[in-house]
Amino acid sequence: MCGIVGINSFENVVPRIMDGLSRLEYRGYDSAGIATIDHGQFQVRRAVGKLQSLRDLLQHHPVQGNVGIAHTRWATHGVPNQTNAHPHSNEYVAVVHNGIIENHAELRAGLQQKGYVFNSQTDTEVVVHLFTDYLKQGKTPLECLQSLLGDIVGAFALAIILRQFPDLMLVARKGSPLVIGIGKDEMYIGSDALALSDWTNQVIYLEDGDYAELTAKSYQIYDVAHQAISRPIKVVEFKADAVAKGSYAHFMQKEIFEQPMVIGKTLQQYVDSEALATKLSTTADWMAAPKLSIVACGTSYYAGMVAKYWFETYAKISVEVDIASEFRYRDPVFLEEGITLVISQSGETIDTLMALTLAAEKGQQTVAIVNVPESSIARTAQDVLLTYAGPEIGVASTKAFTAQLTVLANLVIYAAKQRGHLTQSQEKALVTELMTAPGLVMTALQTETDIHQVALVLEKAQDVLFLGRGTNFPVALEGALKLKEISYIHAEGYAAGELKHGPIALIDNTVPVVVNIPATDVWFEKTLSNVQEVAARGAKTICLTDAKGQKALEANHIDSLVLKMPTCSSFVAPIVYAVPMQLLAYHTAVLRGTDVDQPRNLAKSVTVE
Repeated sequence: MCGIVGINSFENVVPRIMDGLSRLEYRGYDSAGIATIDHGQFQVRRAVGKLQSLRDLLQHHPVQGNVGIAHTRWATHGVPNQTNAHPHSNEYVAVVHNGIIENHAELRAGLQQKGYVFNSQTDTEVVVHLFTDYLKQGKTPLECLQSLLGDIVGAFALAIILRQFPDLMLVARKGSPLVIGIGKDEMYIGSDALALSDWTNQVIYLEDGDYAELTAKSYQIYDVAHQAISRPIKVVEFKADAVAKGSYAHFMQKEIFEQPMVIGKTLQQYVDSEALATKLSTTADWMAAPKLSIVACGTSYYAGMVAKYWFETYAKISVEVDIASEFRYRDPVFLEEGITLVISQSGETIDTLMALTLAAEKGQQTVAIVNVPESSIARTAQDVLLTYAGPEIGVASTKAFTAQLTVLANLVIYAAKQRGHLTQSQEKALVTELMTAPGLVMTALQTETDIHQVALVLEKAQDVLFLGRGTNFPVALEGALKLKEISYIHAEGYAAGELKHGPIALIDNTVPVVVNIPATDVWFEKTLSNVQEVAARGAKTICLTDAKGQKALEANHIDSLVLKMPTCSSFVAPIVYAVPMQLLAYHTAVLRGTDVDQPRNLAKSVTVE
């Protein structure tokens, strides 16, 4: 997901815009740039690579200006190079853009026929020339923006500055998020409120289809019907340490170790510790629902897979789990009074948002689990359940995943009660188990030294398999995802029972096999048999298990590296066992010298298809 920052002020904005961009680095990007208006002329600087490259360029070729826009680009149309980097500009207009202009080829052809020359491969450059064409027709800046929004198709967040109107900034959003920040005699814009956190805590979240014109002292928002409107001003508070690494080497490591606190905080919101009951509730009618559809992407999808086992076991409801990008295009069957549950850390994942919108249009009851209360998904869903993980800066999700599982576990208990499949004593038992999760995760984190030793084995591997059964199968998938995301080692997760249906052909002494195998699992004996199968074929096995499981491995003469986990119930095991998986990926990536917090080609939030 690209990042946008802009400031309209009465003083030089460049240093602060660069600081704002640095707070968006976590999203992932491959180039960066800034444009200002100085003495009636555009000053544009763009650089490939990390933000430091842009800083170095500004050291040698400084710019200044009282109005400016800047961008961190994650390449979609056009390779990551300086020509394709944002801002794009000509002598009239400078533009930064998140999203995709779907009809850019058609618009480009029409503009080229009029004599406009394109320098980049990007879809964004059509905005520059299209806006210019409107200006040449004698339209006002606001009329130009309105015409532009009528002609372009796709998802976008736009920020535009005009050489002939140096006191003005124009913005618009459809699909991609954009916020306005209110300061004293200056206005800010950002694709994330976090980018503005050092300057203001008063922000306005633009709704889909909104656009606005901003001066240093004022703003006016218009809706999709071109009516002047007001949107509520939200007060957003950020803790300084939430976006700092502190004593940790990486944000990912910090966020892994924050999980006992995050899980505890999430439990405080949803659990009555005295009554041993869940406080969570929804307006969705779980008793009437014939089916639950869970829709998400990436790590959130794996959280949904864990929840499928829980919902079907405890709430006795049929569950389908879909990847969001597949769900909305496969013509899914919606049953009357069905529930669609979407999961997203950012609340801006475009495929998940579109799946949610489709479900709502089809009359489904909708529930969203998100980490950002003012996100597009949170504003769209009928019921919103927050994860309370705080800002997650590392691109590879860690604390958001376990927080999602914690909320899902509470939702399962609530749904099971509503459907009449959980007695009060059973609820107390499950809540009691959930309340042990923060302490169990703390204990699991204490195995970091052992995990580092295991990472020395994985560091040299080209392929790694992850195995699990039941709720530990999705955790195996998540473990494989984490390893390939940040270490760039090819890794795959499998249901252990699927070994004989193909994957066992890959096994030899060069392929480590990581197995989630808690002894409290009802699948323990079967998974133990799978470990024996791969060990017999020379694979180095790495088993995450408890004391009883370790004894069973020894009794069966299985020579395995063991990461000893605390004994826990099968209900909370996915939460606990996810954590060493994260640490294993983290330490392997550190040993391989990769960019742990900002792995190549990845964005924190995917807001374009």
